[in-house]
Amino acid sequence: MQTLARRDRTWPQRAAALGAGAVAALGFYGNPFLVWQPWGGLATVAGLTALVLFCARAPRRAAGLGWCWGWSQFFIGCHWIAQAFEYQAKMPPWIGWLTVAGLAALLATMPALACWLAWSSPLRKRMSPWWSLPAAWMLTEWIRVWLFTGFPWNPIAAAFLGDRATGMADGAAWVGAIGLSGIVVLAAAGLARALGDRRMGIAPALTVIALVGVAAVPGGRLTASKRVELVIVQPNIGQEVKWQADSLAFQAERLTSLSRQAPPPKPGVPRLILWPEVALPGLDLQRDAQARAALTTLLRPGDLLLTGANTFRLSAAGEVTGATNSLLALDSAGRVIGQFDKFHLVPAGEYVPLRPIADVLGLSRLAPGSIDFTPGPGPRTLSLPGVPDVGPLICYEIIFPARIVDEDHRPAWLLNPSNDAWFGRDGPPQALAQARLRAIEEGLPIARSTPTGISALIGPRGEVLAALPQRVAGALTVELPAPREATVFGRFGHLTTALLGLLFLGVGAWEGHRRI
Repeated sequence: MQTLARRDRTWPQRAAALGAGAVAALGFYGNPFLVWQPWGGLATVAGLTALVLFCARAPRRAAGLGWCWGWSQFFIGCHWIAQAFEYQAKMPPWIGWLTVAGLAALLATMPALACWLAWSSPLRKRMSPWWSLPAAWMLTEWIRVWLFTGFPWNPIAAAFLGDRATGMADGAAWVGAIGLSGIVVLAAAGLARALGDRRMGIAPALTVIALVGVAAVPGGRLTASKRVELVIVQPNIGQEVKWQADSLAFQAERLTSLSRQAPPPKPGVPRLILWPEVALPGLDLQRDAQARAALTTLLRPGDLLLTGANTFRLSAAGEVTGATNSLLALDSAGRVIGQFDKFHLVPAGEYVPLRPIADVLGLSRLAPGSIDFTPGPGPRTLSLPGVPDVGPLICYEIIFPARIVDEDHRPAWLLNPSNDAWFGRDGPPQALAQARLRAIEEGLPIARSTPTGISALIGPRGEVLAALPQRVAGALTVELPAPREATVFGRFGHLTTALLGLLFLGVGAWEGHRRI
């Protein structure tokens, strides 16, 4: 009975952790329920820290609290994934919600691991947990970048992106989004520590202020670049229409008419027309010269059309045996002068893991068709005539820190054609936030073109310079901003994050030694 009573006393703590995680999910930039970002999110992480380090009595209980917090945070934050299943008739919608719950359970093991590491006996004997928790949290966010092909969605750092990326958010130029997450967790731990242990005085608060001050230092100065005009087209074609066999002519007319509505180009200024991911599904522009010629009638000499497209691999009998999700650059003569193939494919979206087993179970890709896509070789910079070099990233590829730029040929800007129409109202704003973090980390402007929004031009410090709201057809005509010089994170990647983590551990070991 005593054992049962002890277990019963843990349920209020777990309920509090679930509630804190749910509230934390509302702190991410772009959430429609957002009313208090970013400091409310900081308070919820502080609440988790207090529960783990003041209330847990064993490492496994600390891990349990971290898991509860993580599950509710990821379930609410990623609930939009369920909507993607509504477009696949072969799978019932309930599978979508089961997938969200399962994904949240898997992702929640990462904050659980961070809490376990911070509480574990070997570390507590030698190190202050107030410093080991931020370091452990950074480790687990890094694991999320690559584990099971990676899904580093909604890092804690994303909660500190306001309408203008200033202050703490600019720290990502130095230590990346993962390092910025560590700073947020350290700030939360300092807040919990100051409130829970009055003997600590103002030391934790001063630590937080110092870290925020360092994070606010800009990562580099602007460089000059030639003037280029971008026409970012958002056709407002939803997923319910996109894959209909008889809608290709309608989609082509919508895209070309919006492109032609852009103001006349300025004399002597190169112009790029940017279309979304797989703008015309089922059409192989690589092989179909007649289709290319029809599309490029909207280009003047010197203009380029950059469009998402599928390219297909055919057998000797003419049957489709494979495909790539690509970006094609077309000139005014209708020639393909550049191609980029998506290298980080989406499991269950562009290929089916363990396909023999999945076929037996009746599972299939969310996108129509049964052919798995072939990945490209990796990040690549395209050199196109008359315009600054561009680094394409198709849709999902934008969410991976330190894995988006060709290190041997740094581009002047990034292009992110995407299809966020899968993900309802809540997914697209979060995708935009991920792109803004990449802009800050690399010091590069990013242009996004999506079918239903949010299409935008993002400056090299993460500021949204122009945007089209969701479910609005239109075309943004904007001038490409200059990049920054390579940021510290852009030059050294996760090494800077690792050094920050080692700094946290070193201070924690020093404080732990003093305590002993």
